Amino acid sequence: MFTWLATRNRTKRKARDLYGAVVAQARNPAFYTDLGVADTPVGRYELIGLHLILALDRLGQSDIADENLRRETLETFVTDLDDAMREFGVGHPTVPKRVKNAAGGVYARNETYRAALAVPENGELERALAEYVYQGQAVNSVQALAAYVRHAVAHLARQPADALRSGIITFPIVEQHP
Repeated sequence: MFTWLATRNRTKRKARDLYGAVVAQARNPAFYTDLGVADTPVGRYELIGLHLILALDRLGQSDIADENLRRETLETFVTDLDDAMREFGVGHPTVPKRVKNAAGGVYARNETYRAALAVPENGELERALAEYVYQGQAVNSVQALAAYVRHAVAHLARQPADALRSGIITFPIVEQHP
C-alpha cells in the first residue's frame, strides 16, 4: 500500500547521493588552484551548476531516462541553494526570488553549454565558460576547463546506466590540460 512512498524515498536518497557527488567534484581544489576558478560563492555556484548540468544530461539519455531521478536531483539542488542563501544571511523575504533566479541561471547555462557541446571545437564552449565560470575575466585556463568538460562528458557516457540509476556517479580527475 505504501510502496509509492518507499519508492519516492529511495529516489530522494539516490538524488542526494548524485547531488553530493556533483558538489564534491565542484569543490575539488584543483579547479581553484590549477584552473583559476575564483574560490567565491559565485565560482562555486558556477562549478556546481556546470557539473549538475553534465549529470542531468547523462540521466536524461535514452539508456537511463529516469525523469523522477532527474527531477529529484534538481530539487535537491534547489533546496541546497535555499539553505546556502539563508546561511549567507540573505533576507528571508528575498530568498525565494533569489533561489528562482539562481535556478533559472542553471537552466540558461544548460541551453548554452548543450549547444556549445553539440558543435565541438568551434570555441563556443570556451566562450560560455569564460562568460559564466570566469565571469568575463581573461584567463589562460579556459582551454583547460573546456578540455575537462569534454572529457567529463565522455567519462559520464561510459558510466553504466544501472550505477547511475542507483545514485552512483563519478567524474574524471581534474587535470590542467596543455
